Amino acid sequence: MQKPARKMWLGRILAVTVLSTLCLSQPVSVPRGKPFPHDIRPGRGVRAVHRLSQYNPALSGTPGDTRVYVLEGREKGGTAVVAAGTHGNEIAGIMAAILLVEHSSVKKGRLLVIPHANNSAITYPDPRRPGPTSIRLKTAGGERRFAYGARLTRPDHQGQPDPEKFRHPSSTTTLDGFEARNLDRAYPGVRDGNLTQRIAFGILELLRREEADVAFDLHEAGPESRLAWMVVANPKNVETAANAILNLDMAGIPMQLEPSAETFRGLSHREWGDATRAQSFLFETPNPAMVSRASAADPVHDPKLPLNRRVGVHLSTLKAILDAFNEPSAPESRILLENVPGWPEISKSDLGSFYK
Repeated sequence: MQKPARKMWLGRILAVTVLSTLCLSQPVSVPRGKPFPHDIRPGRGVRAVHRLSQYNPALSGTPGDTRVYVLEGREKGGTAVVAAGTHGNEIAGIMAAILLVEHSSVKKGRLLVIPHANNSAITYPDPRRPGPTSIRLKTAGGERRFAYGARLTRPDHQGQPDPEKFRHPSSTTTLDGFEARNLDRAYPGVRDGNLTQRIAFGILELLRREEADVAFDLHEAGPESRLAWMVVANPKNVETAANAILNLDMAGIPMQLEPSAETFRGLSHREWGDATRAQSFLFETPNPAMVSRASAADPVHDPKLPLNRRVGVHLSTLKAILDAFNEPSAPESRILLENVPGWPEISKSDLGSFYK
């Protein structure tokens, strides 16, 4: 009985591996469609607006294309990239990225911001944790709405059905088939693959072409997750993250640190750092709506985990890591941002006051 059972088990593993490899390598026909529009009002620091399809033309005319905002300083320096909206329901990272676009500027170097990395995931409610379709903030320009979506690429945008099981070719971890639509499992991506893979390829190509020195992926986790209040760093830049976390802790903002796993692959912090010269990091804050009864939670005004606190921690962490990156860097490689409020500043004001 043991041999047949073992043979069956090996056969299933082989099937998953072959299926995952095929999904990552064969050209896929992705549905055409206009990208979801967003109310983002670039501030004075924005010098240009690109599209992700400039880095992967296979995204052109698809729902996965998205805007890339370029902020450039008066002095030459290094390049930082901020991506948010990898998961469309992780709203604090999205709002932190939009704040950078609308409120901040660069003194030295460049900053490229992708507020909605997976622009397909923002177009529908999450079937497992349905939240609001949008959140509202009172800003200087009046009440504004910001889209709130799902964790995964929209199924009818993907270009192929979910496999029964999914495993990244470089990983030892087998996942549910719907994880094929998880952008943070798809790196380094495939130029002409399914929509999720095309997005992943475009972002990695952006990091390469723009010669990014530092790259950030802004996320949220459930309040009870071990990832809440976490910085995940590629192994090559753990020291930078550790120095930043020490400074955050002294400022009363405790964050934890975890290095990228060797065997769980396809994630941004792992693949960005391995495939490019960039130091790569992922931040997680706890979203109160990421629970089983998400419809009863308030992702903006939760008394314990309000949006302004989570946005402030994202930005404080970003600034702390840039400070830790700049300290040992040559002057010509440094990145200096201006008008980036962190949690101390945001806690003393209304979050909406930092948007246009």
